[in-house]
Amino acid sequence: MTQKNQVSFMIFATLLAVAFVATAFGVLSWVAGGGALLRKSDQSGEASDQNNRSSSSAANSFDASISVPSGLFPYGGSTTWIPIHEPLNQSISSTFPEFQLRYTLPADGRPGSGAGIQMLMAGQLAFAESSRPLKDDEYSSAEQRGFSLEQIPVAIDGIALAVHPDLDVNGLTVSQIQAIYRGEATNWSEIGGPDLPIQAVSRDPEASGTAKFFLEEVIGAEVYGDDVDIVADLTSGVRQVSQTPGGIFYGSAPEIVEQCSIFPLPIAPSSDPQGFVSPVNGFVRQNEDCEAEPNQINRQAFREGSYPFTRQLFVVVKDNDTDEEAAGRAYGELLLSPHGQALIEQSGFVGIR
Repeated sequence: MTQKNQVSFMIFATLLAVAFVATAFGVLSWVAGGGALLRKSDQSGEASDQNNRSSSSAANSFDASISVPSGLFPYGGSTTWIPIHEPLNQSISSTFPEFQLRYTLPADGRPGSGAGIQMLMAGQLAFAESSRPLKDDEYSSAEQRGFSLEQIPVAIDGIALAVHPDLDVNGLTVSQIQAIYRGEATNWSEIGGPDLPIQAVSRDPEASGTAKFFLEEVIGAEVYGDDVDIVADLTSGVRQVSQTPGGIFYGSAPEIVEQCSIFPLPIAPSSDPQGFVSPVNGFVRQNEDCEAEPNQINRQAFREGSYPFTRQLFVVVKDNDTDEEAAGRAYGELLLSPHGQALIEQSGFVGIR
């Protein structure tokens, strides 16, 4: 390249660079100006967002002023509570490192509301989690031991029933469910379904608070029918129903509705046989769709009471003026705080505040 051409090229390159910078500056200025206009026009929204964040800050963490005892406290009981343990314990550890909790199993390895309450009375737990109210004999047993028991309601849960996904049954009434678990209906054809034997499955009502509540409050019986299969845990029940065309099982709604291998049933009260209400919010997803986006509970129906089977969850404490009592009351207070209620909702239950 000649010197003249080199100079011409350099001049051209310089002019091109200047033009590029000017253009870029203009574009950036336009973007900046537009951005400034957008931000200005949305200042009230931003202020509103800041106010919302400020007003909801209590729901994002525990209030550090809540009084908690120091030490390691064993607790246990209902397996219904399992979904909330991890987020709750992490949040407690973050705000109150001195308040340490350890989930403790019974000697037979079969946790449940009844087992937890018995362990509490035996001095093996500082407090217990229950998915059913305390029974009269439990109050009496505590009094005989020189203390009283108190139950602190903290959440609302529903009980959901589920069948094999291929079973041609769209829903059940409360009276039909009672007939199944009392052993009065043994074939699905007897209650409007296909000609297929019914295989009802349940956990042990003496160990499981959910099973005890279902037996006494829903079925209205002292014992289940002779043909009801008793399984050790929820996983075993779900597996059995998913492999049995005529199977039916029940459990805490957050645990049941997220299972992709079974179908959660809409339930209708006996007084309104056509008034079916699903435990699932919206359309029931199954198989791959369910695995990609799990079903969610029908929180509104649980809260307003239109779903037939709802109950409260309780923290059970001993009223005996000890650090263990303080631990149980602190646990209940944390769950009833704005952040605790938010964690309850996030875990699939319904807050009571």
